[in-house]
Amino acid sequence: MTLAYWCVLIAMLLPWIAASYAKKSGGFKADDNHQPREFMAKVQGKAARANAAQQNGYEIFAPFAAAVIIAHATDNAAQFTINFWSVLFILSRLGYFYFYIKDKSFARSCIWGVGVICIIALYIAAI
Repeated sequence: MTLAYWCVLIAMLLPWIAASYAKKSGGFKADDNHQPREFMAKVQGKAARANAAQQNGYEIFAPFAAAVIIAHATDNAAQFTINFWSVLFILSRLGYFYFYIKDKSFARSCIWGVGVICIIALYIAAI
């Protein structure tokens, strides 16, 4: 399994980490597990931002995973190139979560753009 495929696995796990942080910082208790989405809809501050970061993580996962798979399947991209853009994508997602939770909106938007550039670069590498 390539480093890029491991990055797909990490990208899948990152939203769950953000969700865990959101629940912990929002005061989630066992009783809240009956209606977890209702609970998360009521949180504010860092918990709400972590929850939004979680949702964005799910939204961007499919394009990233598809780009990695397509880059491998075409056999047109060097493995180093696929790995480079995949690792950079994961680093951008970590930065995205950090800036989102810290309420640094401009930095968050910039680092989100880096992640999108990584996805696009993977598609270009597949050509």
